[in-house]
Amino acid sequence: MSLVLLALVLIAFSGVPGLFCDPKSRTGERISAGLHAAGSVLGIAGSLWGLDPAHHAVLAWRWAVPEGEFAVGIDGLSAFFLAPVFLISGLGSVYALDYWRHEDHPETGRRLRLFYGLLTVGMALLMIARHTLTFLLGWELMALFAFLTINTEDKDPAVREASLLYLFCTHAGTLALFVMFGLMRAEIGSFRFLPMGDATVASGAGSAIFLLALFGFGMKAGAMPFHIWLPSAHASAPTHVSALMSGVLIKTGIYGLARVVSLLPTPPAWWGGCVLAMGVVSGVLGVAFAIGQHDLKRLLAYHSIENIGIILIGFGAGMLGRALGRPDVAVLGFAGALLHVWNHGLFKALLFFSAGSVIHATGTREIDRLGGLGKAMPRTALAFLIGAVAICGLPPLNGFVSEMLVYLGLLRAVTSDDPRLWLGAALAAPALALVGALAVACFVKAYGAVFLGAGRSEKVAHAHDPGPCMLVPLSILAGLCALIGCAPFLFAPILEAGIAGPLGTVSSPLGELAPLGWVTLAALLLASAIAGGARWLAATSRREPAGETVTWDCGYAAPAPSMQYTSSSFADTLVGWFGWALRPESHLPKLADAPFPARAAFSSHVGDTVLDRIIVPFCRACAHAMGWFRWLQAGSLHAYLLYILVTLLLLLLWR
Repeated sequence: MSLVLLALVLIAFSGVPGLFCDPKSRTGERISAGLHAAGSVLGIAGSLWGLDPAHHAVLAWRWAVPEGEFAVGIDGLSAFFLAPVFLISGLGSVYALDYWRHEDHPETGRRLRLFYGLLTVGMALLMIARHTLTFLLGWELMALFAFLTINTEDKDPAVREASLLYLFCTHAGTLALFVMFGLMRAEIGSFRFLPMGDATVASGAGSAIFLLALFGFGMKAGAMPFHIWLPSAHASAPTHVSALMSGVLIKTGIYGLARVVSLLPTPPAWWGGCVLAMGVVSGVLGVAFAIGQHDLKRLLAYHSIENIGIILIGFGAGMLGRALGRPDVAVLGFAGALLHVWNHGLFKALLFFSAGSVIHATGTREIDRLGGLGKAMPRTALAFLIGAVAICGLPPLNGFVSEMLVYLGLLRAVTSDDPRLWLGAALAAPALALVGALAVACFVKAYGAVFLGAGRSEKVAHAHDPGPCMLVPLSILAGLCALIGCAPFLFAPILEAGIAGPLGTVSSPLGELAPLGWVTLAALLLASAIAGGARWLAATSRREPAGETVTWDCGYAAPAPSMQYTSSSFADTLVGWFGWALRPESHLPKLADAPFPARAAFSSHVGDTVLDRIIVPFCRACAHAMGWFRWLQAGSLHAYLLYILVTLLLLLLWR
């Protein structure tokens, strides 16, 4: 525990040296990055140390507020979620040395590094909190500094709108958490995180606590339909902040839900059904919205919603298994969900960092203005390819392993005699398969349009791979994706320590329920075959250099980059299939009736249906309705005194 607290102190003060150094000098940002990296190493060590039950501890100090207490502790669940916080945050601080240099951003560079460190502290603090006030302190620190980091380029109106939308949504979720913690206090008589009895569920208070947790933490996780803040926030923030938010921040919602579930007794089956249904909706519609995006960072943001859906599918299956007496389903579901928390953090940070390299080199994140970057940026292209294969759940990388555990849990649930279990699994398994297929299609589109073909604009003409500070984090994340994918048995004890929180005890070792040894063998053979094929291809290319020619030109005598598939044309069919949910908007060209018509253009756009077609019109209708009552604000002091008098009389009569 002391290592984690020391790490928080180092990271909290990591941004301070940059405030007192000349922004044109790199000394301040290098010292800040060094402090942040050192704190991250200590934090990772403390997290891994805390996975051992022998090292679980709680430290508490009294506050001068009623029932106030600064109580922190570490157990398997919090240690499991802490590790990616420190890892991705530390890599992001190094990545920012080249991506967001103080010299290039004199107005925002120093404050961004300070806020970035404090954002990390807020996330880590809520994960080690053992008291409601401590948890809310970390939660509000996270909310505040996430807002400030999203709003870094506040001169852009779109950035301001995205940051304000995030602030509104996060505080809507926080209000639900206030009510939830109040109910928990009424049940257990303390603001400490203590287990609740069976009477909590029997009285109905447990269901209220669960539903409030599902809304409050679901809002932070970005699960549909509570996702409205996520795409714009991830797209507007600096890329290393986007990686931290997507890889870690949204997982605080998953952690909060897991922590509350671990405090409740055996849940009713419908709780697991609700989580499972939310996971299916988030997974399928998240990847469907991603397919329709033209902005590279918005595309990755919607894939975060998709992967939160996969995590919730596993978590819902685990809750159903726990409720209906199937410990094997519970172990596999919770293990798949928690491992996907790690896996998604790794490959999504890898994808965002790769996208940041593209943006840094070209100055744009519009997919249809890129192309051909595989030759100019081969290392970035390889890193993005590894992340794409991992997020699609393909072997031999880590995404396959966690999705396999969820599949195994669902397949075991299908064999159950209880219709509540097999029916939920029978609906969730095909949905999970559909999510994987659509993810492959989406990343074929993204990788092909960005890295293959010919450049679509002058912005790609002088692109090149970034420097070591940006490439080293890519290499580390890619290596970890390969390590988990090729040796998943190494992580089975860590998973068992993590799932002990929501399960209490692990009835069967994970190695007996999942063929992790065979997966390791198959992954190593496949990785060897891929490496051998790549070496043979490289050797052949050196012996027989290939000539240069145009790609398939469809019969045109003079092919041009504009004749390539765009992201819109590639995804048109799939967007049409999900048109009932995506509601795409197309602006068709108007061609003049002449032998040589004038230049015309076509464009399409897939907005956020929930935000643009439900919430915004509802808010406008409410604002219009409230306008009918503006006559009450007459500006007369006598009228206001009359309102007060009438209100007091009505209250006296009511009493």
